[in-house]
Amino acid sequence: MPTEVQEQTFTLEELLAGIKEVHRLILWNDDVNTFDHVIYCMMKYLDYSESQAEKIAWKVHNEGKCAVLEGSFTEMEIYRKILQQEGLTVTVE
Repeated sequence: MPTEVQEQTFTLEELLAGIKEVHRLILWNDDVNTFDHVIYCMMKYLDYSESQAEKIAWKVHNEGKCAVLEGSFTEMEIYRKILQQEGLTVTVE
């Protein structure tokens, strides 16, 4: 008895979305950067509003770290380099 096979097609975007692993950009607390500088960087480079950036700064201060962005590894590496050039302590997980 023959087996019936149903064929499915996917777009390249659908295939890539399925294998794309999400990485997070982590901002770490340090004793160097001021609240104002962290807020400025979050607003300038990550397009956060002032109130969102303030919440991030307080979370980093109180909890030691905060995930500030999610995306592909390549995207996170670009933002990591930009924020590190501003003196912030950031890693990609």
